Amino acid sequence: MKEPAEVTRLIAEIEKVAGRLDVLVSNAASGVLRGGLELSAKQWDWVLATNARPLLLLAQEAARLMPAGGRIVALSSLGSQRVIPGYVAIGASKAALEALTRYLAVELGAQEITVNAVSAGAVETDVWHLIPDGAKALEAIRAGTPGKALVTPEAVADVVFFLASPAARFIQGQVLTVDGGYSLRA
Repeated sequence: MKEPAEVTRLIAEIEKVAGRLDVLVSNAASGVLRGGLELSAKQWDWVLATNARPLLLLAQEAARLMPAGGRIVALSSLGSQRVIPGYVAIGASKAALEALTRYLAVELGAQEITVNAVSAGAVETDVWHLIPDGAKALEAIRAGTPGKALVTPEAVADVVFFLASPAARFIQGQVLTVDGGYSLRA
């Protein structure tokens, strides 16, 4: 959902059905696996519009329905901070999403709405089977984590749930990394 009209329709439907919005999770993710010198302008624009723009559009529309204590959580990726071969457009788009998280946190803080992001490491899903040598890459990542375990979708969801809870009311503009410790190693 990256077009303004789509977002407007979604938020209008939420307002009609619920009258308010307490938690918004922006989990847009897609991309083109190519190096920066191989990307076309169209691919670059598409990835940034798919991964970063939805958070901005959703926050703009959703904030008016959010009471004090509202929560916005965006999903990011380790590629925002670390160089992953072929991940330049996705990584740059997630870095933009993380910067936007900080800016929105400041803007919405006066309304007592928190805005944070969860940066997931390699999550064990079927998408890895679509990537050339994906299974091999997953095993290398698993071996590089201190506990020799990959992050699960449930583990990421647990952190999102925490950020959406009252317990996280003083966490604002932060990016929480959920990667099983993979990013600790050089």
